[in-house]
Amino acid sequence: MFARILARGAIVAIFCLASAFPLVAQEKQPSGQEPAGIYETEKQRALELLRANRTAEALPVLEKLALARPNDGETQFFFGFAKLLNARTIADPATRQRERAQARAALLKAKQLGVDNPLLDQLIATIPPDGSEPVVKFSDNKEADAAMHEGETAFAKGDIDAALAAYERAFKLDPKLYEAALFAGDMHYRKKEWDKAADWFARAIAIDPDRETAYRYWGDALLLQNRLDEARDKFIEAIVAQPYTRMTWAALITWADKAKVELGHPRIEPVNSGEVAKYWKAYADTRQTWAQGQFIKEFPNEKAYRHSLREEAAALRATAEAVLKDPAGVKLASADPSLANLLELHRAGLLEPYVLLARADEGIAQDYAAYRRANREKLRRYIREQVIRLSK
Repeated sequence: MFARILARGAIVAIFCLASAFPLVAQEKQPSGQEPAGIYETEKQRALELLRANRTAEALPVLEKLALARPNDGETQFFFGFAKLLNARTIADPATRQRERAQARAALLKAKQLGVDNPLLDQLIATIPPDGSEPVVKFSDNKEADAAMHEGETAFAKGDIDAALAAYERAFKLDPKLYEAALFAGDMHYRKKEWDKAADWFARAIAIDPDRETAYRYWGDALLLQNRLDEARDKFIEAIVAQPYTRMTWAALITWADKAKVELGHPRIEPVNSGEVAKYWKAYADTRQTWAQGQFIKEFPNEKAYRHSLREEAAALRATAEAVLKDPAGVKLASADPSLANLLELHRAGLLEPYVLLARADEGIAQDYAAYRRANREKLRRYIREQVIRLSK
């Protein structure tokens, strides 16, 4: 749903990501076009207008730029984004549908031109090809739902105070409405009322600690205040809440760039040749045992075999234990980065978090929620100690 993806801090995230990662290579200026300096100046002006929630003013500038340089993917992205946001303010259903269809076309063109932004696919997915608008229902409480839609419309028009009042009213009517607390927090964020924003983000987290968005928005606010350690912790919480969402890792990457640190999972690669191959045989044998019957014993209620957290962790642990039982293996591991990393994780009790956050496939990911319920601190530790540990 467009409102749930775009409204609020997701818009801030777009600009953070645009500055953190080059979306596309700069297009060379063909002869006969306006000077590059004028184009870029106008482009920056349009983006500043978007940042200030002045979408109606930004849209004609972006439309002109998109026509002038149709192969600038970044401009197509922001043009589509602006049209989608502006559609929210159009009362006539037919005109609104046409605006959304045009927005989708611009976003698809941006994707074809190589734009790589975590929000792009989500934005495209919110718009059917004909531009029709699905019914968005925030709450079963009719008054709360109406207040949320009132806030959405006010926000799209750039009226932050009216939007804030509507979201706060929705929260009073439905105190379990995550989006009401989240969006109210983001309105305070835009007003640079940091403490009030934090209070509302905390309310959203209390409603659902397993959704990443409030942690990430809170982290964005802390990052703008240059409170790097606190921002880091919020971005880590976002990953722990929902690790298989690109936005969570992108937020941590943005933090790392500002904090001047590098991120990276330990590299562990099973091998089947050389001196270390005999230790990795334990990994292969364990995987085979699970595929041939151990999985059914461990998961009697599942109808078909899948790769699981228990299997992968057991296979890696078997290799670690094989190394530790052999003095020659321990000596060899000191010179083999893959085995050294494996032993470090094994000794630290972080094999499962490593598997879930660095090696997860579709099967393993099914085990994440159950593991998180009892092991949140281990997941945090893995990110703090193993992912964020390399100085630039």
